[in-house]
Amino acid sequence: MEFVIGECGIRQLHARFTDAVWRKDQAAFAACFSSDAAWKIAGMRFEGRDQIATAFGNLLGRCERVRLISETPLLEIEGASAKGRLPVTEMAKMPDGSAALTLGVYHDHYVNEGDCWRFSWRHFALHYRGPFEMPADMVASPDYGLFPAMPEDEEVTLTTLKKT
Repeated sequence: MEFVIGECGIRQLHARFTDAVWRKDQAAFAACFSSDAAWKIAGMRFEGRDQIATAFGNLLGRCERVRLISETPLLEIEGASAKGRLPVTEMAKMPDGSAALTLGVYHDHYVNEGDCWRFSWRHFALHYRGPFEMPADMVASPDYGLFPAMPEDEEVTLTTLKKT
């Protein structure tokens, strides 16, 4: 039962992480990490939640949108800590209209801090970053904020593409 509970909590962590990336929410992204976490990506290492938040703002500030798709994590859970491996696909749309596809694997250490699971260490292993076409404009959809915020029942869905 410990594994099932831990896996559910870690999957929710991945969901919060993915949501923060899509919405470019620096605070929500940083909240996915323990206060003393390390995030290693693109030849850089960021230590602590504040440094991670700043790095996220700088890295995602270069992108119009980033869609992160996570696969099912492989996990080893032991009490309030865990290790995992998570393949990810990232599609990034840049402000100039170009796009990039990134394929990689996150090697993670997790910690259960009581209220939720967080990353205590993330190491991104890059496998591919290169061309990927996204020629159409992004749709200017509303950002409803952190979950469980949702659209109102009366809100209509978009039916046409609008320039962002």
